[in-house]
Amino acid sequence: MPTQLDVYRDWLKIEEAKRPLNHYQLLKLKKFEDDPVRIRHHYKQLNAHVRKYQAGEFARQSQELLNELARAMLCLTDAGRKGDYDATLGRVQTGKAGQRTIEQLVIARKVVDQAGLDKAKSFADAVGVGLEDALVQQKLAKPEIIWQVYAESRGLPYVDLAETGVDPEWVAQVPAVLARQHSCVPVMLDDGQLLMASPHPLKPDVEDDLRLRLGVPVRSVLCTATGVNAAIERFFTKEAAAAELAAGPKKVAAAAPAAGKGAPATKGAAPAKAAAKAEAAESTMTREERMSQARKVALVAFNFGAAMTILYLEAIKSPPMSWFLAIPAAIMVGGTAAGLGFMVISKKK
Repeated sequence: MPTQLDVYRDWLKIEEAKRPLNHYQLLKLKKFEDDPVRIRHHYKQLNAHVRKYQAGEFARQSQELLNELARAMLCLTDAGRKGDYDATLGRVQTGKAGQRTIEQLVIARKVVDQAGLDKAKSFADAVGVGLEDALVQQKLAKPEIIWQVYAESRGLPYVDLAETGVDPEWVAQVPAVLARQHSCVPVMLDDGQLLMASPHPLKPDVEDDLRLRLGVPVRSVLCTATGVNAAIERFFTKEAAAAELAAGPKKVAAAAPAAGKGAPATKGAAPAKAAAKAEAAESTMTREERMSQARKVALVAFNFGAAMTILYLEAIKSPPMSWFLAIPAAIMVGGTAAGLGFMVISKKK
């Protein structure tokens, strides 16, 4: 009878008999390793190794182990979660180390030299963008390197979406409109929180909106703009967003139920509150779309009204002097038509 597969022993060559393994054992790190660069390096190597088994008979075990490796890496590169996790393993904190800024880190990690940093800071001040964006736009280093440093400066994990992937079950619950509007995609459910990847930390109101929609807390992880854009074009297409908008706010809200697979059901008045919050958010968006449409209708109505006034004056062969009245008359008629068109469209339900 063949020996049962032990992915930790057979694939990762981990001999510890006591299970479950902690994150440090799983990633083959020394206990309480604090360097996020080393943590990501170990994860990347193990991820690439386990992927070799994805296409074979052990595809399911491979995917489960890949998810486990990713969760370990994401926890240990998240400053807040790592501190809590280390405490469960008996680590005694002797004092909180100061978190370094992105300016300090790009020099310490040798991402750029001082001249390059000064150039990026000048560019950031001139155009009003963050230093991380300025470093990318000035092409001073690869975006993935800059974003790893940026994530470290914010105390947040960095993910390469090509490695971690996107969770298809949560994709089905996040509205395409929201994903495209805020440039975010769901990575996985980890420790009761849905990890959402985006180039910048999600704003609290966006996290709150997602929490109400999905029924689980949301936490930001960072990725490059290129990575999230590729994932959005694959999983949250323009066509899907257009279909949601065309279906109306209730349809969009229904696309992301408060309680779904992997999402705990809310109690009491929570479902109603979640639905109201979701509908209000999408209603605001729909009103913006209606206002844009109303402005276009108003412009067409104005042009049509003005044109008809001038054609009328020409048709009745009015005296030359009356043409001095043509412009104000055209403006009056066109303005009235525009106002009526704007009111009708903007108030339409």
